[in-house]
Formats: sequence, structure tokens, C-alpha cells
Amino acid sequence: MAAADVSGCGLSYAVVAIMGPQSSGKSTLLNQLFRTNFREMDAFRGRSQTTKGIWMAHCVGIEPCTVVMDLEGTDGRERGEDDTAFEKQSALFALAISDIVLINMWCHDIGREQAANKPLLKTVFQVMMRLFSPRKTTLLFVIRDKTRTPLEHLEPVLREDIQKIWNSVPKPEAHKDTPLSEFFNVEVTALPSFEEKEEQFREQVQQLRQRFANSIAPGGLAGDRRGVVPASGFLFSSQQIWKIIRENKDLDLPAHKVMVATVRCDEIANEKFGCLASDPEWLELENAVQSGSVQGFGKKLGYIVDVHMQEYDKEAVYFDEAVRKAKRQVLESRVLNLVQPAFLKVLSYLRSKALEKFKTDLNLSLESGKGFAASVRESTESSLNEFDQGCADAVIKQADWDYSKMLEKVRRDIEDHAVSMRERKLSELTSRAKEKLRKTLVDPVESLFDAASQTTWESIRNLYKRETEAILPEFLNSLSGFEMESAVSEGMVSKLRDYARSIVENKAKEEANKVLMHMKERFTTVFSHDKDSMPRVWTGKEDVRAIARDARSSALKLMSVLAVIRWDDKPDRIENILTSTLLDSPVESKSSSASSDPLASTTWEEVHPMHTLVTPAQCKSLWKQFKSETEFTITQAVTTQQAHRRANGGMPPPWAMVAIAILGFNEIMTLLRNPIYLFLVFVGYLVAKALAVQLDIGREFQNGMVPGILSVSVKLLPSMQNLLRKVATDLQQPQGQQQQQQGQQQRQQGQQHRPQAAAEAPEPQPPLLLSPNSSMRELRRLHMPPSPVRRSLSSPSHSSPSSPLASPRKVAEDQKPRRAVEPENESSSAYSIV
Repeated sequence: MAAADVSGCGLSYAVVAIMGPQSSGKSTLLNQLFRTNFREMDAFRGRSQTTKGIWMAHCVGIEPCTVVMDLEGTDGRERGEDDTAFEKQSALFALAISDIVLINMWCHDIGREQAANKPLLKTVFQVMMRLFSPRKTTLLFVIRDKTRTPLEHLEPVLREDIQKIWNSVPKPEAHKDTPLSEFFNVEVTALPSFEEKEEQFREQVQQLRQRFANSIAPGGLAGDRRGVVPASGFLFSSQQIWKIIRENKDLDLPAHKVMVATVRCDEIANEKFGCLASDPEWLELENAVQSGSVQGFGKKLGYIVDVHMQEYDKEAVYFDEAVRKAKRQVLESRVLNLVQPAFLKVLSYLRSKALEKFKTDLNLSLESGKGFAASVRESTESSLNEFDQGCADAVIKQADWDYSKMLEKVRRDIEDHAVSMRERKLSELTSRAKEKLRKTLVDPVESLFDAASQTTWESIRNLYKRETEAILPEFLNSLSGFEMESAVSEGMVSKLRDYARSIVENKAKEEANKVLMHMKERFTTVFSHDKDSMPRVWTGKEDVRAIARDARSSALKLMSVLAVIRWDDKPDRIENILTSTLLDSPVESKSSSASSDPLASTTWEEVHPMHTLVTPAQCKSLWKQFKSETEFTITQAVTTQQAHRRANGGMPPPWAMVAIAILGFNEIMTLLRNPIYLFLVFVGYLVAKALAVQLDIGREFQNGMVPGILSVSVKLLPSMQNLLRKVATDLQQPQGQQQQQQGQQQRQQGQQHRPQAAAEAPEPQPPLLLSPNSSMRELRRLHMPPSPVRRSLSSPSHSSPSSPLASPRKVAEDQKPRRAVEPENESSSAYSIV
């Protein structure tokens, strides 16, 4: 009171108290409402008593000065069912000195006899009127965790209950007919759940806080202020009131002996429980359990528990027997609850250990060669026996803990692992058998299809039978160790046999999808190679038609092999139908009807549709595509033969040679009399030969005369330009080097010798380059020896950069003096032009 400076407030202070069931949130409500710091219950550690006795605090931020009392909760298990004297005393004390009493209660407790504090209120009303001069006190009922029931429906029920309590309380003659409203001002409010609707709870608490401001004012929440002592005497008044309450024997209901026994035995039990919880031996044992199983756990734990229980019996032996035994049972229950998690931890470790033992024993037994079923039985029995012994060692004599449920869990774990292990082993056996079948069937079947012939499917059937008869009995023998029913094992073998068939069928479908490629490969192999598998050389003596027919027939046989799946040796007419329809039949006429065409169908005769790989209609379409794609190969062979014949007969016949000699006699003599013509003819031959090589004349005329002429005429002019450009490039390189040397010599001469050097310099010769547009006149002018007259009339301006014959890369060099071309270089210049 001194620390809060309440004594200096005079009459301007108010006292607020709160009462209600234990763990109902009284301290939390006061802290939120008045910003106090009462200790609150930690819900994560369980629901237990938090506030013991009566605690007081000064409200923050509320005028006038307000003192709050936090009372110990009623109906708590810590004090017991009969020890309710302090509850009634504290409630009576709160009603006596408080201006406002908050009655904290749960919404769902309205209408109940005990939970709503009805008996407590009844006793308090009666004793209060007998002990003190009554004054009007405000009873503010705070309904916590309000439900969807409206407050206007809850308040009448609550007021009615309070009125009934008041009517049933015996009253003095002076107040026999006094109504409840003369002594108490009843108010009701409701708040939502703090845990579920915290934000809404805080908002409504702030609204309720506003009602406590100026609570002592007329019409305020504090109500009647008659008989209020000054603040300076509040401490003494409270002490006297508490003394009178403690001396009232009517409120001390339990007998003194029972009360003392209850309190003392409870203290002894709490003390021994604390000693056990902090016992070094127990802590060491608990830590050891966390890291694994402890040998002799039950004996060690039983000894520790027995020591502390005996100490309780020694200290509580002189107290009431009924109370002593009741508290001993409570202590024993608390001790068992404390040590039971360690026991469960041991069981959990034993469970995992039994499962690991089962796994290890099962693997060792299987590695030794025993059957799977026998290994599971032996390993299961050994693991369960070890688990049962471990559980018996972990049980203590003070508890009747049952570990049968854990035993069932262990059994179930073992069964689950055995089932999963069985499925995995069977899956491994099946996968191993499938892999063997796949390796022994895929590559051989593919090889047989590559070399398809009339005996292909017979070879495939023999291969399938041989491999399945070698692998499946071995698989069936490996299933004997699982002790499964014969029907199940036969079913697994049947599935493997079907798997082998599916491998062959899938491979056949895969090759059937590539039948056109295989047909072209077969055709190319037969058509382009002889009987000795040597590449065929077309010399003109071969019968291309017969060879092409044989190659197509071989490709057609391959298509007949890949047309259907033949699991039986029943003959079919597919090859004959394909040969007669596609190979032997003449060119189809447009008037032929579809009914006369045996390939105008989607199924083969006497063949199941599931075994059809290539339908008749697809065979016909594939054959057309095959013929169109192999026509070019045959055409090339015929063209090669014709070219070979022309190459071997290249010389003209003798009569043509005689005619040429007679008719060309004059031309021959002309060439012999004038050697320059012969030279020009030779040069023209070389140029024509070069152009022919560059244009590849033979290749251009392979597709015909007219296309060849058109192609050569288009490429002739660009080819000549490229030839001349190449000659000019080869000529420019030595001239460029010569000009660089001349430039260096000219720069070394002084400025005084420039006019004389320019006058003595011979006429510069133009570069020996020809533009594609140059005329023959320019050719003669450039490369004929210049006459003296022309030389004298020529001027340096002829070599100006604007000359059309000048090199574009040598414009700057043309301005420099050049040496005259030596006469012996004229022949080399002409050779460069050619």
C-alpha cells in the first residue's frame, strides 16, 4: 500500500476483487483489463493452480486510484474437495472490502449448481450479513468464452439464479424483507475466448476498461460508497476484517485434524515427489534410457521409487490414516506418471531392436540358402522371445504396466517387413527372369528379322521354345522356398511366358514399322551385289531387268515375313498373294474393281487381327512407295550401262574419218601454210578445255540436251569472268612488288631532280588487265608494240587515274614514274593474257 501511495488518496480510491474457478483466466483478465502483472497459467505445461492466496496490485492508467485483488481460484484439486475454508474466507474478505467484485465464470457453466459458484455465494451472503454492516457492492459477472447464445438470453438466467440464492439465505430480522438490490448491484458482461479470438477479446476488454474510469462517481460502477474508510486506514481495516473472518468457526468446515493431515501429507508428498524428480540416480537412469536400452531397468527404477515411497510412509505415519493413504496414492500416481515415459522409451527401443534382429536373422538365413518361409518363421520366433524378455526386465513392481499392445506392434512390424521382403524377393526373381528372357530373345529375333526368309518364323518359334524351357523351370524351382500355392506359382510362370511372347511380338511390331526401310535395304543389297556379295559393276552385259526383278522379289518376301505374327506352323498364302498381286500382275487398269483385288482388305485370310502387323492395304501402299523410291536406282544402272557403251565406242567409224579428210583438205592445208592459225587453234582448244572442266559439261548434259544447253549458256559468261579475274590477280602481284621498289627509289632522290626525272622517264605502260567489257581494239592497242609516232605523241595523262584500264587498287601508284617495259617482256605479257 505504501509503495503504490494509496494512503494519500483520501476517499478517492476503489477496490476491485475477482473470484471464480481455478484456471478460468482470472489473472489474465486482470492483466489485460488493468495492465497489472499477476502470474498467469502456462497452458502448455498443463492446467494447475497458479495463484495461491490473495495478491494485490495497483491499476495503471485508471482514475481514481484503483486497487485490484487477485484471489486464489475456487474448486481447485490442490486443496481437495473438503478443504474449502480458505476459498470461503477469501471470497468473504473480497466482498467485505471491495467496491466491485468480478465473478469470473464460464459461459457453459451457467445453469449448473457447482460450477457457477452458487453454494459459495450462498454461504458468503449469509455470513456477510451476520458479521458486518452490509453495504452495497457491485457484483460484475464476467461470462468467459461466450458462445453463440445471445447475452440477453444468458443474463436473465443468471440474475434469476442469484435471486434464488439470496432468497434462500437466512437473514436477520432487520433485513428479512430487504431485496437483493439493497446490498448488491448486479451487472453482467460477456467476453469471447482469449485463445481462439484474441484480437476480439482485447478489443472488448478495452471497452470494459472504460467502465472503471471514474467508477466512484455517482452512477459509476462502484455503486454505494457508504461506510468507506479513508485510504490511510484501509490497511488496518483490512487486517481487522481478515482477523474476524479467520476466527469465525462456522466457515472452517473440515475438522482440524483432517485439515492438518491434509495439508501436511500434501506437503510431504510434494516434497518426496520433488526429491524423486531431482534424484541423481533417477536422472542418470533417465539420461541412459534416452541413448538406448538399460540392462536391469525395472529393478533400478523400482528400487528408486520404493526408497522415496518408504520415506513418505515414515514421515506421514502419525497423521490421519485415510488422508495419508489418499495422499500416498496421489503421490504414487504422480511418480508413475513421471517415470512412465522412460518405460515407454525402453519399450520403443526394444521394439526397434527386435525388428532389427529380425531383419539381420532373416538376411543371414537367406544367405545360408534356407527357404524364405522357413527363415521368416525362425527369425520371427527368435525376435519375439527376445522382446518379451526385455519387457519383463523393464517392468517395475509398483506398476501393473501392460506391454501387450507393444508386443502386437512388434509382431505387426515383423509381418509388414516380411511381406515387403517377400514382395521384393519375388520382384527380384521375376525381374531377373525377365532380363534373361529379354537378353536371349531381343537380339536373336532382330537378327532373324534382318535376314528374313521363309524359315524366319519357324526359327523364332524354336528360339522361343528353347529359351523359355531353359529359363522358366529354373524360375519355378526358385519359388519353392516361398511355400506358396501351386496356382500362384503357375500363374507367375504363365505371366513370364506371356512376357516372352510379348518381347517377340513387340520386336516384330517394331521391325514391321520399319518394313519399308528393310525392303529398300534388301533391294539395294541384292541389286548392287552379285552372288559373291561383291559390288556389282555395270559393264553393259548384265540383265538389269532380271536383276531388278530378283531384288524386288527378295524385298517382297521380306514384307510377307513381317506382315503377320506366326506362332503356329500353319502355312499361309500371304507370300503367294503378294507375289501374284504386286510382282507378277501387269500394270493396274483404272477399270479394275476393288472386289477382284485380294489386297483391298484390312485383314489377312485365316489370320487373327491381333496377329496382323501389316494389313493387305498397307502392303499395297508400301509396295507403291517402294517401287517409286527404287526406280532411280534402276535408272542409274541403265544409264551407267549406256555410258559404258559410249565410252568404249568413242572413235568415229572409218568412213567418217575418210569423209573428214576429203571434205576438210582445204582447211588442213590452210592450217599447215599458216602456223599462226594452228597456234590460235591450240590456244582456243586450251581455253575451251578449261571452260569445259570448270562447267563440268558431262554432268550438265546427263539430264538431257536442252537442259544442258540452257545450264551451260547461263554459266558460261560468269565462268569466263572468273577465269580472266584469276589471270589478272596472278599478274598484279609481281607488278605490285615492282612498283613498291620504284616508289622507294624515287623517294630517295632530292626535290631538285624531280622535273628532270619526269622528263627522262619513258612513257608508262598501262597495266595488263582487261575488264570484262573491254573490246578487241583495246586488246590490240595495249599489247601490240607501240610505233615511234605514237610514242612521241603520247603524254603522261594517258596513265591518269581516270583511265578506264587503270587498276582500281593502283590509282595512287599511277602518279609515280615507271620504267618502260622491256621488249623481251612482251611475249610474257601476252602469255599472261592467255
